[in-house]
Amino acid sequence: FLLTRTTMDPRSTAQDLHRCDLCETIVHSYCDFCHVNLCKLCIGEHISDGYDKHKIVPFQERRSTLIYTKCGTHQHKNCEFECKSCNNIFVCSSCTASEQHRGHIFVDISTVYKAQKENIEKDTEELVNLISPTYEEIASDLENQLANLDGGYEKLTTTMSKQGEQWHREIDIVINRMKTEISEIKVKHRDILEKHLNEIKQIQSLIQQTLLAMEEIKKSTEVSSTIEYSSKIKEFRKLPPKVKFTMPTFIPKPIEREELYSLFGKIISLSSAIEENILSLNQPKALVRQLLDEPEIVATIQTGYERLRHVTCLNNGSIWTSGETNDIKCFNIEGSLLQTIQRKSGKFPSDIAVDCDGDLLYISVITRTVNKVKNGQIEELIILQGWMPGKLCVTSTGDLLVTMYSDDGTQSKVVRYSGSTEKQTIQFDDEGKPLYSGNSKSKYITENRNHDICVADSLAGVVTVVNQDGKLRWRYNGHPSVTKNKSFKPRGITTDSQSRILTADHNNHCIHILDQNGQFLRYIDNCDLKNPYGLCVDNNDNLFACEYNKGNVQKIKYLK
Repeated sequence: FLLTRTTMDPRSTAQDLHRCDLCETIVHSYCDFCHVNLCKLCIGEHISDGYDKHKIVPFQERRSTLIYTKCGTHQHKNCEFECKSCNNIFVCSSCTASEQHRGHIFVDISTVYKAQKENIEKDTEELVNLISPTYEEIASDLENQLANLDGGYEKLTTTMSKQGEQWHREIDIVINRMKTEISEIKVKHRDILEKHLNEIKQIQSLIQQTLLAMEEIKKSTEVSSTIEYSSKIKEFRKLPPKVKFTMPTFIPKPIEREELYSLFGKIISLSSAIEENILSLNQPKALVRQLLDEPEIVATIQTGYERLRHVTCLNNGSIWTSGETNDIKCFNIEGSLLQTIQRKSGKFPSDIAVDCDGDLLYISVITRTVNKVKNGQIEELIILQGWMPGKLCVTSTGDLLVTMYSDDGTQSKVVRYSGSTEKQTIQFDDEGKPLYSGNSKSKYITENRNHDICVADSLAGVVTVVNQDGKLRWRYNGHPSVTKNKSFKPRGITTDSQSRILTADHNNHCIHILDQNGQFLRYIDNCDLKNPYGLCVDNNDNLFACEYNKGNVQKIKYLK
């Protein structure tokens, strides 16, 4: 039982839970000025002090009496009004009729009081239901970050150690390769020397035989042998060339520590993202999702294409795919074929996408068009002249971004369309230099959550990112790696809910993950991907990656 005043709802009828503050019997009334619980017998005692401000009310109506400030000018009156013309000062009824306040605007204080009470109630609700839990969540997140700090840095140093071990292995391979080369040179050297030595020894043997024959003739008195003697001195005077080989030499390159440091890897400096948040009771909380330590394939969809190029996601979990054939296929996540679009033009689609209504879009190079498939019917949205469409994506506002190249193959650009209307062209930086390489090679495109426009420029070996106004933000041309030794030629590109950018490294059989500022975060290289090409991410941040030669779409989980 509560033995003191309570803040329960005044409408509560559970009087047996409350006791008189003077004698602890069942409460009956309440002094709305002193805030004291009273039984019937104690009312008289409470007001017997002669204090004229006591206000006794039934217990159920407690805290219903407003306690007004006494007027400083008219001491016998309460200030029941607020003068808006005098900076909201409190005044009594006599003040309102005075010369000082003639023509002023007054508001009943009870009205202001009620409004403020409602504001306090709202503030309390927001503090209790939103702000306080949010602070607890932030504190909990910081505590978790501190708890995981040692483990995170241990993983970092472990990764470095693994890179060091890989370097040692690669250095050992290089050393052994050079030793093998030296051994092969040594064998060749020995063979040449032995060949020359054998030739010299044969001549030496012939000289000895000649000397012995000459000694016999000298001792002999036979006329015929002496007359028949033929001198070989002229032959022996033709001395063989003197063979002198210079030993192979190993010239070690000077070790440049800074160069080694940059080749070994790159430490992305500690950074913090501080965002100004304004909380609202109706505002959904953003979910922060970290990268998995080990991404994993959770499903494989066999499309039947021999050369699979493109994949795009639908909101219902199914995907559209296309390869180097004339058809476009739709599959569910179980790999069942749901629909096939047979196109009329002879060349395979250059790219595919899905618009905000869930309708399929595709590019036809033969007709230079961006087409839309709606209710089984194909309509041309955009028709180009003098330019050839390449790749496309649909923005968060429903616009289309299309990469294209000129007929002579010397220029490339990105054009934004609203429906069939051209709204924006992105082609040059602030210095008038081309943003994209001038050629017909693939330039996959996507829009990030921050409205940046990201283009994977394959032939240039670079990812180029501009803001929504077309201003260059940054470029990414790959990440140094001992194991990724083929040139970086990005193909497909996509983004996720965290504004991370993912691009397919076709030659090195992996996927690069970058943050929205172009900093390399990690590879997806543990899923045995082969020649990744087109990419897309669904609403749940599942990655779908095309394997060009295998014809499979791999569904990959890479976020926690």
